[in-house]
Amino acid sequence: MMRIETERLFLREMNMDDYDALYAVLADRDIMQHYPYTFDEMRVRDWIERNMKRYEENGFGLWAVCIKESGEMIGDCGLTLQNIDGEMLPEIGYHIRKDCQRKGYAKEAASAALKWAFENTDYPSFYSYCKYTNEPSYKTAEAIGMHFEKEYPDEANKITHVSVIHRAEK
Repeated sequence: MMRIETERLFLREMNMDDYDALYAVLADRDIMQHYPYTFDEMRVRDWIERNMKRYEENGFGLWAVCIKESGEMIGDCGLTLQNIDGEMLPEIGYHIRKDCQRKGYAKEAASAALKWAFENTDYPSFYSYCKYTNEPSYKTAEAIGMHFEKEYPDEANKITHVSVIHRAEK
């Protein structure tokens, strides 16, 4: 079982026992306002199953973000392969429960996931992408060392904002 520890958090593989905690994040309209849709029960279950499959196939995926002190799951963060402007690229993604935002948890988890990605994969670059209006998301990407790469028109987001960090910059 994969486990990454930071000062206040640990990241671990998620499983179906995480359904309620993840539903509180992905079904929240405020958190998902920049996403093409808010998740329902089926989409949350599919999200967990898809990540469990990614762990088997790729050795990585989105992991459960948990507070070290209590073990409580407050979101997800990790590495996935995503279609970014027509290319399958390694992406650092994150979602943090509303009451836990603005406390540095997304930055702390994303920084740990990026460090893991640099140490455990050979990808030359890592990306984060989001709807162009999702300033908190791309500010988190910048906070872990990424910089603006481009924006492109996209059916789901209207315009997608892409941030990148290259291995040579690390």
